[in-house]
Amino acid sequence: MKILLLGKTGQVGIELQRTLLPLGELIALGRAEADLARPTTLLEVLEAHSPDVIVNAAAYTAVDKAEANSEMAHAINAESVSVIAQYARARDALLVHYSTDYVFDGAKASPYEPADTTNPLSVYGRTKREGEEAIVASGCRFLLLRTSWVFSAHGSNFLKTILRLAKERDELNIVDDQYGAPTSAELIADVTALAITGHRQGLCNTGIYHLTAAGQTTWHGFACHIVARAAANGARIRATPELIRPIPTEAYPLPARRPKNSRLGTSALSDALLLQFPDWTVHANRTVDQMTTSMEYPL
Repeated sequence: MKILLLGKTGQVGIELQRTLLPLGELIALGRAEADLARPTTLLEVLEAHSPDVIVNAAAYTAVDKAEANSEMAHAINAESVSVIAQYARARDALLVHYSTDYVFDGAKASPYEPADTTNPLSVYGRTKREGEEAIVASGCRFLLLRTSWVFSAHGSNFLKTILRLAKERDELNIVDDQYGAPTSAELIADVTALAITGHRQGLCNTGIYHLTAAGQTTWHGFACHIVARAAANGARIRATPELIRPIPTEAYPLPARRPKNSRLGTSALSDALLLQFPDWTVHANRTVDQMTTSMEYPL
């Protein structure tokens, strides 16, 4: 089985290189080799490698910048995805693609299920929904995995930002009325490999699935957990949990609107793969431990 990974340098892409390698021949490409900002160039790349499985971990994820750069976000998150999906349909390749909680408006009181109606609030969310629609319309075999609040020891993410700010500042103000499940790139990559295997075995059918850690918290709760764990590890922290103040979304305005409910129901995927997803704190602790015992975040 030949696997083509797009977006190898992102948070999820880095972890996928670890989990996909045992499944077959892995070709991992970054933006220099496969630029999703230039959709017309992708067909040549795909044909050059003729993969059996395409894992697209590339995306325009700068949520606030997308409000002013809608054409770029659309090219990467929608147009290029359409090209990839049409190629997968023509060659009967499996497409694994990642989407987001931002395709929902967050108004639902309970976790969103894969079949729930989407209603994105931002340019980023709309372009990700357009990518989803292009995949479904193509008729290709696909595993579309929506996730949320992604973090890792790599790249830019909330966990790393909080560790840095807690070291630099005496107090922090963090939003406390948006709910979700922080999900590690490590977990996403592990489950992706299992889903590909499950698809080949007939356990995981073509469709949209939700892939997040179990449990829920707010951004404020996540921040307090991160800082408390770092402090317990002996990290030099100035903004301890009691100095992290909860604030409403309205007190921290941003260009792009966020869904207040980002909880995603994961039972369809966990049942198909016979898995129980771990609580979000498991990988959060592991990542904080990794960063607070390394030169990247010296004690």
